[in-house]
Amino acid sequence: MKKILFLTGTRADFGKIKSLIQVLEKQEGFEVFVFITGMHLQKEYGYTLIEIERCNFKNVHTFENHTHETTMDLTLAKTIEGLSTYVKEIHPDLIVVHGDRVETLAGAIVGSLNNILVAHIEGGEVSGTVDELIRHSVSKLSHIHFVSNAEAAQRLQQMGEIKSSIFTIGSPDLDIMFSDALPSLDQVKNYYQIPFDAYAVVMFHPVTTESKEMRQYVDDFVNALLKDTHNYVVIYPNNDLGSQSIIDAYQQLKSNSRFRVFPSLRFEYFLILLKNSQFIIGNSSAGIREAPYYGIPIINIGTRQQNRAVHSDIINVDYDSKSIEDALKKIDRHEVQNTNIDFGQGNSAQLFLESMKKQDIWEINHQKQFSDI
Repeated sequence: MKKILFLTGTRADFGKIKSLIQVLEKQEGFEVFVFITGMHLQKEYGYTLIEIERCNFKNVHTFENHTHETTMDLTLAKTIEGLSTYVKEIHPDLIVVHGDRVETLAGAIVGSLNNILVAHIEGGEVSGTVDELIRHSVSKLSHIHFVSNAEAAQRLQQMGEIKSSIFTIGSPDLDIMFSDALPSLDQVKNYYQIPFDAYAVVMFHPVTTESKEMRQYVDDFVNALLKDTHNYVVIYPNNDLGSQSIIDAYQQLKSNSRFRVFPSLRFEYFLILLKNSQFIIGNSSAGIREAPYYGIPIINIGTRQQNRAVHSDIINVDYDSKSIEDALKKIDRHEVQNTNIDFGQGNSAQLFLESMKKQDIWEINHQKQFSDI
């Protein structure tokens, strides 16, 4: 019996690993645990622990690692302390972490320093800002890599990771994006009381390396939205440093009939709203990953995704109001182009399971080696 511990700190990373947890829980020979922390336990961000509880996982553990906008280093330290205690209780064989969050780094540190195998989902990618530093650090602390495409695998090999430890499974959220179990648009609109026939999606996150400028950035952004004529479904940012400035600025949208503002949305419901939207605007990775698969136009603001936003469907603009207003004026005439992005075929959970069943993966050396190329 292999004990597998998944760590989740945000609605975004849970959307990525949900299908992996579910497929593993159904298999004999695996005992699954879920360590829940971060945004999931913060009421101002929608208390998304509720969404995880709806999944009825067998073994879940919650740990509060945040005071509001705690600096990332202190959040890291607190998460390490809480996770380390839990790990010593359950003695997992593998810790699974995702992406580039500070909680992800905590999971990789706890695993690697306690002689526990660490598997990193979606390593080898270019994130931009401080997130990229975290993602690559996690990759170097991890023993096993489940990547979304060949480019990510190549980057990991450039970083000295051993080829046999890298498994290309695609981006796991695609499993949910093309699931037959998604709700209808009418169900979603009724659930969230969204009255619009046509609407766009707003997701704007703080950029930690530009935290001093975030207040001006979001003020310009909100002003541009208020001058525009589209209807909008607005979703709160993540809880990085600078998020309160964004939440404060969003308050002036709540009394405007063109806007519906939410702390969070259920991932499956969000996908349906995105799929049926006119466009998405902001700086979320949803504009880089999910939106192109649905053929949705994207207005990407600022630097947060600049190294990832490489395909032709993205309209990249600066933070100032005029740039955003100009993009909004032409977005309805923007023709969506076919793109060659590759984040898998929606079978990530099955490929993940096949890898986990192989004996080779459990024989990977805990003592990492650097592989020269």
